[in-house]
Amino acid sequence: MLPDTHYVLPNPMPDHLLLNGKKFFLDEIQHYSFRESIPIDGYEAKTLEFCKNWLQGVQEYAVQTSGSTGTPKLLELSRDRMEASAKRTLRIFDLQPEDRVLVCMNTEYIAGMMMLVRGLVGRLHMTIVEPIGNPLASVDPDAEFDFIAMVPLQLQAILEQTPEKVAKLNHMKAILLGGAAISKTLEEAVQTLEVPVYQSYGMTETISHIAVRRLNGSERTDHYTAPPEVTLGQDERGCLTISAEVTGGETLITNDLVELLNNTSFRWLGRADNTINSGGVKVQLEKVEAALGEALADLGITRRYFAAALPDETLGERLIAVLEGSPLTDVEETNLKGKLTESLSKYEIPKQFGYLPRLPETATGKIDRRGGLTLL
Repeated sequence: MLPDTHYVLPNPMPDHLLLNGKKFFLDEIQHYSFRESIPIDGYEAKTLEFCKNWLQGVQEYAVQTSGSTGTPKLLELSRDRMEASAKRTLRIFDLQPEDRVLVCMNTEYIAGMMMLVRGLVGRLHMTIVEPIGNPLASVDPDAEFDFIAMVPLQLQAILEQTPEKVAKLNHMKAILLGGAAISKTLEEAVQTLEVPVYQSYGMTETISHIAVRRLNGSERTDHYTAPPEVTLGQDERGCLTISAEVTGGETLITNDLVELLNNTSFRWLGRADNTINSGGVKVQLEKVEAALGEALADLGITRRYFAAALPDETLGERLIAVLEGSPLTDVEETNLKGKLTESLSKYEIPKQFGYLPRLPETATGKIDRRGGLTLL
């Protein structure tokens, strides 16, 4: 269950933040007057520009959507809604003044931007690094944190490349994962962690997450839970609707198919625009991808992947699976299809496997299905 305690903003505030190992004092950020001895690059300039605007009280912020589920667009978000989102996160994860957070996602997009807002609203100590595969590789080895939000691949890289960091992870209050699906391999790996690990549900339009699900420990669950101030519903398609302070009290209609369990909980089934029609049978791509992940893990094959559809004269749409790396052998493909039959119907088994040396990604690190199809 999510705690429902009221978060009260404290008085003290850290007087600086660390950005790529450089110390910047908040008063110099507010006036954008930096010491000449500290050169800054483009990413640092944009990050500091956002912080400056926030400290000066700017009321509207332009944010680019990632484009992972449609054409990228520019949204105008209000300061009061961003504050409401930040305070909810601070409350849910019990983040207190002086707590230490690592900002390791792109601050030009909502996930990284809201980490900055949480730090400034909650008076947190912020260490900010440019987004890389293993964010702990670019910080002081002795640095400790209370909270990190990152994409699944970043946590996977930490566990695989720097297992000695697990002890530091286990001292944290929580890890929040978002921006992409959680692989079967990673979900199994986080079971060994003591730190609570959560998967988020949200989007730019909801100003980051509005619900989370616990991935490990005794409170592990297969559904998302939203706090009481968020009102959930469904439209006639079975897609989730959301009303909260971050939506201005208006009802936001999503393209996410869900099983609504009650007013605050749901199971995510997939996106309505990822439902394909192959030979008259509807197939949900996310279901295929989940089965593909389990099958690959069972066979000891570590690959990134996605499911998609190509036009087909006979079927209308032909289901395919695209894997990263060199082609599997005929025997491996046969074994993979055999594994898939254990959890999928014959209509949900990919008719074809494609391979790319590296799967393309969006600016926020999500696998770009549409971009991948153009490369086949």
